[in-house]
Amino acid sequence: MRLALVGAGQRGMIYATYAYHSKNAEIVAVVEPDKTRRKVAADSFKISADMQFETVEEFYRLGKVADAIIIASMDRDHYSQTMAALDLGYHILLEKPISPNPKESLEIKEKANSLNLNVVVCHVLRYTNFFATIKSIIDSKELGNVISIQHNENIGNFHMAHSFVRGNWRRASLSSPLIMQKSCHDMDILTWLVGSEAKRISSFGSLKFFKEENAPENSSDNCLTCKASKNCRFDAKKAYLPVAGNWPATLLSQDQSKEGILKALETGLYGRCVYRCDNDVCDNQVALIEFKNGVTVSFNLSGFTNKMCRTIKIMCENGEIRGDDSTNIIEITRFVSNAVNQYEQKVIHPGIVEGAHGGGDIGLMNDFLDVLNGKSDSIKSSIDQSVESHIMAFAAEESRISGRIIDIDDMKVKLMQEESSNYKSVVR
Repeated sequence: MRLALVGAGQRGMIYATYAYHSKNAEIVAVVEPDKTRRKVAADSFKISADMQFETVEEFYRLGKVADAIIIASMDRDHYSQTMAALDLGYHILLEKPISPNPKESLEIKEKANSLNLNVVVCHVLRYTNFFATIKSIIDSKELGNVISIQHNENIGNFHMAHSFVRGNWRRASLSSPLIMQKSCHDMDILTWLVGSEAKRISSFGSLKFFKEENAPENSSDNCLTCKASKNCRFDAKKAYLPVAGNWPATLLSQDQSKEGILKALETGLYGRCVYRCDNDVCDNQVALIEFKNGVTVSFNLSGFTNKMCRTIKIMCENGEIRGDDSTNIIEITRFVSNAVNQYEQKVIHPGIVEGAHGGGDIGLMNDFLDVLNGKSDSIKSSIDQSVESHIMAFAAEESRISGRIIDIDDMKVKLMQEESSNYKSVVR
C-alpha cells in the first residue's frame, strides 16, 4: 500500500508512523510547509528528495502517485486539498474537522460519493474499546431503551491553554470554533450511541476566563519575563519543561533540551501570557440536543477541568450506565423498587489497547487500510456518517451566536440551497 502524507504535524505523523511500521505501508511523499517537520517525516519514512514538497500544489502536479493520501493539515486547508485529491482519484484519510464550513463538508461528501472514493474522517472514538463497549451494552437492550444522556468533554485546563489559547486552534478564523475543532468527536459518538440523527440543538457558551482583564498584577506578555509567573499555574516553564520529550512540549521545538524549549518559549507562540493572547474561541460551552428518536442529551464542553477525559451517564428505561474513559471504568446499575433494596451493579474494565486515544488511532488506521486492501467493505467513520456530527457542531455554534434553537433538517436544506463554494482545482 502506497500512501502520501499531507501535513507532518503530530496527528499526521501518528497515522503515517503506524501504517509504515505496523502495516508495511510505503509513505511515498510528504507535503509539509515547515522545513524541520518535513525533514523529520522524510527521514522517518525514507522518502526520496524529489518527493518532499513544501506546498500541496507542487505535489498534486505529479498526478496520482499513491493509492491513498493522509490529509492532516490545518482545518481551513482541508476543503481545497481534499477536493483536489478526489479529482486525482485518491482515497483519503482526513483529519477532523472535515471543514470549518458546513457547505464545504457536504460538498466533499457529495463528490466522494459521486466518484465512489473513500473519505474516512478521523473520528477515532468509535474505535476505542471504551465506547465500543458502551455501544454494545446499549444495543443489547439489557437496560431497555436509552431515555437521556449527560456527556462531558473535559478538555483539561493545561490542554485548553496550550491548544486553544496559545496554540493553532485559538481563533475560529484560523481553524474552527471550539465545539467543532474539539467536539465534533463528541457529536459523532453521541449520534453513534443514540442510533439516530439529531433533530434540534440549542447552545450557550463564551470566552469567560482567558482574557486580559483576568491577568495577574505585574504580569507581562511573555512568561519568561513575567514577575507574576511564580504563582501562576499557566507559567509556560511549568507547563512544558517537566514534560520535555512528551506532548505537548514536543510541539514547541525539535530540540527538547531545556535550552531548546526556553528558546521556543521566548520566540514562539507558547511562551505568551494566556491572558494576553489573540484567542477568541470559547473556553466553555454547553449544548442541549434532541434526537429524532426522542433521546435527549446535555453536553458540556469545558476547559476548566484537571484531567483530559470524557465522562458519560446514560439513563435507560431499566438502569443507567456511567463511564469515565480516563479510568477505563464503566458501571452498569439496574434499577430497584425502592431506596433500601440492594441494587445490582456491574463494573466493566474494557481491554486496554496500545496507542493514542485509547487505541482509537490504531483501530482507525486498521479499518482504513482494510477497506483499501479489500479485506472489508464497510467502515465505521465514513464521510456519510461523519458529516452528521459536523452539522450538529455547526448548529450548536449557530445557536450560541444567534440565541435560537436550530432545527437540523432546516439547516441542511438551507445549506444545500446555498451557492457552491468557490472551489478551483489545483490539478492541471
